[in-house]
Amino acid sequence: MAIGLIIIGDEILSGKRVDKHFPKVLELLTARGLQLAWVEYLGDDPERITATLKRTFASEDIVFCTGGIGATPDDHTRQCAAAALGVSLELHPDAKVKIQERIADTAREAGITPVYDAPENLHRLKMGEFPVGSSIIPNPYNKIPGFFVPNVSGEGAHYFAPGFPVMAWPMFEWVLDTRYAHLFHRLAWAEKSVLVYEMPESTITPLMEAIEAEYPLVKVFSLPHVGDEQTRRHIDLGVKGEPSQVEDAFRKMEDGLRKLNADYQQNSK
Repeated sequence: MAIGLIIIGDEILSGKRVDKHFPKVLELLTARGLQLAWVEYLGDDPERITATLKRTFASEDIVFCTGGIGATPDDHTRQCAAAALGVSLELHPDAKVKIQERIADTAREAGITPVYDAPENLHRLKMGEFPVGSSIIPNPYNKIPGFFVPNVSGEGAHYFAPGFPVMAWPMFEWVLDTRYAHLFHRLAWAEKSVLVYEMPESTITPLMEAIEAEYPLVKVFSLPHVGDEQTRRHIDLGVKGEPSQVEDAFRKMEDGLRKLNADYQQNSK
């Protein structure tokens, strides 16, 4: 069961707004001993959103999705999720309660009596129309909920939140802490690396392949840097994965580098 992130919004792809969700979700997962497996960015294109969700709903992944769940003409995510699942939208009763609580709060702050059947308030209820079979995600910022729905595969689920970080981030934290605490820190993980100077990747590739062949619970990574005025050209070369295999694989890597007469040093980061 992998964890994925879908970020929706023309404003992200056009550069009008800088995405902050990816680093924050990464932070939330890392703090809980979890890893992010994939990320996709989509514009406000209903056909593409629907096709993407149809594919990811068929997976067993835990998927977080931000953006497009409002009730303006450029918000398509709720409708696309329903289309991808082959179900209709319906006003969720719990969402209705929360939205009406928000309407009452707003009226009280303005010193007026809430009129729930006013056109603008009836329109607000559309934000509570979710695919049939959904459950709500509480929103501590303004009470307008998100929603989640199980995958059609029977494993995993999709969690939908607004594009506003102030709303989405605590909602995703609620999802993790409420529904997936049993997964926290279950995967033992370690990472060690060195900086290899002035050596082409092709020279160390056989060593990398040999390490991965011998240690199946380890991944080898190679991150080249062209260098600058402060740092020589180098490769951030390392191993990551199951801690005991990482230790053995790292020793093998250092032995191999010495045999290649490589100029390297431990990476302190």
